[in-house]
Amino acid sequence: MKPDLEIARAAKLEPIENIAKRYGINRDELELYGDVKAKVKLGIIDRLKDRPNGKYIDITAISPTPLGEGKTTNTIGVTMGLTHIGKKAACVIRQASLGPVFGIKGGAAGGGQAQVIPPEDLNIHLTGDIHAVQAANNLACAFLDNHLFNGNALNIDPDTINIRRGMDINDRDLRNIITGLQGNGVPRETGFDIAVASEVMAILALAENLKDLRARLGRMVVGFNRDGKAVTAEDIKVAGAMTAILRDAIKPNILQTIGGSLAFVHCGPFANIAHGNSSVVADRVALKVADYVVTESGFGADMGAEKFMNIKCRQSGLIPDAVGLVATVRALKSNSGKFKVVAGKPLPDGLVKEDLDALRAGLPNLTRHVRNMRGFGLPVVVAINVFGTESPAEIEMVKKAAREAGASDCVISEVFAKGGEGGAEFARALVKACEEPRHFKLTYDSDAPIKKKVEAVAKNIYGAAGVDWSPEASKRVKQFEEAGFGRLSVCMAKTQYSFSHDPKLLGAPEGFNLPIRDARLSAGAGFVYLICGDMMTMPGLGKNPGGQNIDINEKGEIVGMF
Repeated sequence: MKPDLEIARAAKLEPIENIAKRYGINRDELELYGDVKAKVKLGIIDRLKDRPNGKYIDITAISPTPLGEGKTTNTIGVTMGLTHIGKKAACVIRQASLGPVFGIKGGAAGGGQAQVIPPEDLNIHLTGDIHAVQAANNLACAFLDNHLFNGNALNIDPDTINIRRGMDINDRDLRNIITGLQGNGVPRETGFDIAVASEVMAILALAENLKDLRARLGRMVVGFNRDGKAVTAEDIKVAGAMTAILRDAIKPNILQTIGGSLAFVHCGPFANIAHGNSSVVADRVALKVADYVVTESGFGADMGAEKFMNIKCRQSGLIPDAVGLVATVRALKSNSGKFKVVAGKPLPDGLVKEDLDALRAGLPNLTRHVRNMRGFGLPVVVAINVFGTESPAEIEMVKKAAREAGASDCVISEVFAKGGEGGAEFARALVKACEEPRHFKLTYDSDAPIKKKVEAVAKNIYGAAGVDWSPEASKRVKQFEEAGFGRLSVCMAKTQYSFSHDPKLLGAPEGFNLPIRDARLSAGAGFVYLICGDMMTMPGLGKNPGGQNIDINEKGEIVGMF
């Protein structure tokens, strides 16, 4: 098959206003950014408020491996599959951070015949939303340091400052820094997080409208005073200016899939650090203009999907009708721990040839994810994303295990090679699952203490025996609760490669204790942010980052992104 970028450039690309018109979005409800991308004004929600919502489907996956599971590709592909079988469907995916684009992951537009196009626009800048997030976040930091410099009238304790600067590039050297070293400054230890892990990005993704965005930004806790009282962005008089920067960023972006389905691309919180889901407003608009909305949660189901349910759905009140869980045979065999994948070298024979023992050893990863999603009271359809190297016996083993674990169905997905046609079986299974009874329930109650919420996720989702708290994390959690923030949800920052905090613990580990190293408060976003083990909130570039391959050709086209 041709490279992804060649496939995308060969696809029919319609004016985005034509795509929007087919979904009932009026021209005056669009803000065009050229011919092929646009923002949708939020007033459309009021215009269509009496229209019933479409069916709401969350796509997630087994624990990721370096091999890739194709979750975004299947989110896009099954949307095309739904369109192929005659349904009016739209997908909702996250915006691409420049960190992964220039780091190791590459693009975030899908792959093969299941892509959002044009991928260059999606992957680099799009409409500038992430840059606006970065600017608003750093404005708050600048206002805070300026407040300290000019006498600290609010008596803020510098040791309790809760906000860090952000940048949308992987840069490990900025993880920990000291500011205030000018002659009469206030020196303090701080650092940078990647912009998409900032509370501002989380707020943008969870806000219902501009008014709610303004209120949430005002509630951001930047630190505590020496009496233990929270000091907010409102208190330092920066929330209004932050909202002004984000005024356009809250409007969801639309592009198109290969084949012409509508694609919403909005917000980009990482799932291994932040809450890992696209915006509430994008979902709300999509649910009014499509009969089936396929939204994606980042990384494995223990990461993005858990946060989709316990954070996003808890706050929005939107309840999914079904879950699609993407798996691959080779990733499941990799979860056996039997194989070592080395970048640039051929895959081990057992990953591309039949190895039922390795597959059997890795299947607990799939079955735990299925049971976890069933634990939310939702029907689950497993999609086996195939590469053509799977044996019939391996396919049958996965199907049997998935159904025994409680999946409504387990089907083959060939969206990479065949686009909408290859996603038709997955689409039909999800349509059927959406008609099944659902008994939605969350992992923990909002009134539970913060530590009990963390324990509920650790034990019920990850399979941990317990939780180990560092003295610093315990101190911070106590401070948050005493300041009145005990009812917030919890957002776990941990490795995406394992149910545990340790990326080497593959499959479905049990009996481990989950170490909580630190705790941060994201009051505007509505959660407490727990950092597990060695997790970093500012990634670093690899030895050979992907960005060194990206360039411009003689035609002025971007090359080397995929």
